Amino acid sequence: MPRTIWSGAISFGLVTVPIHLQSATEDHSVRFHQYHLEDMGRVRVRKVCELENREVTQDEIGKGYEWSRDQVIPISDAELDNLPLPTAKAVEIEAFLPLESIDPIRIGEGYYLAPDGQVAAKPYKLLREALGRSSRVAVTKWAWHGRERLGILRVRDDVLVLHLMRWPDEIRDSAEVAPPAVQVSDDEIDGALALMETMARDDLSGDEFRDTYTEALEQIIEAKREHREPPAVPEPEAEPGQVLDLMAALNASVEKARASRGEGEADVHEMPAPKKTAAKKQPAKKTAGKKTAAKKSARKPRSA
Repeated sequence: MPRTIWSGAISFGLVTVPIHLQSATEDHSVRFHQYHLEDMGRVRVRKVCELENREVTQDEIGKGYEWSRDQVIPISDAELDNLPLPTAKAVEIEAFLPLESIDPIRIGEGYYLAPDGQVAAKPYKLLREALGRSSRVAVTKWAWHGRERLGILRVRDDVLVLHLMRWPDEIRDSAEVAPPAVQVSDDEIDGALALMETMARDDLSGDEFRDTYTEALEQIIEAKREHREPPAVPEPEAEPGQVLDLMAALNASVEKARASRGEGEADVHEMPAPKKTAAKKQPAKKTAGKKTAAKKSARKPRSA
């Protein structure tokens, strides 16, 4: 059972739900330490006071805010735990809104909320059932790790889940990385949609949705531990060149995707080639060209 990392209560109007905050995710990454390669001695980071030039213990270390180069304001954990805020010990529900209205870039780590004892079971279930039937999520605020947090409260199975959220001013302006202005044809968009259709899935189950990097790393570690050669590195696929014909690349991608799913030879008639290659079309693709022309003529009244 995951350990409790925060305790408090959900404040829902006049209803209070005592809860424990527990991590909802696990990290299975392979961890490395630093070693002296000559003798494989462990290399550690030591905490040294720069004024006394000596190593200090954890009991001697506290928090401080650098007001200026010559003045540091010490702040204790007790002072942080007793901030004069209504959210210091409670997750305050501020509003309810559809999950679709929240930009996913603002949603962060998720935590399970467990009811704190039998007395919390009924108000916990009440909030869970009401939230589930509302088809909305609750926007919350609470103080944690030295600052006030924004979050969303939602239902997953039979449990309430609290997600950290970033404040609006923590999201960088996307205009800084916007691509240069280019033109994309309707035929190219239709081709991309056809490729997306061949790659569509109902869920994320399947062998392709696993951490193959960690698996390969574990195989190397095990091989070296047993003093044997690590697994052979698979031959890499040919390096992709610069895409000069976008439609040709889309057609080839659809063929590859369908072949990988055991659908046989790909029929890409729904993805016509651009006009400049019309003279080189094979007879089997003339129908697609006519369909494209019909599409374009049908679009003209809307663009007028």
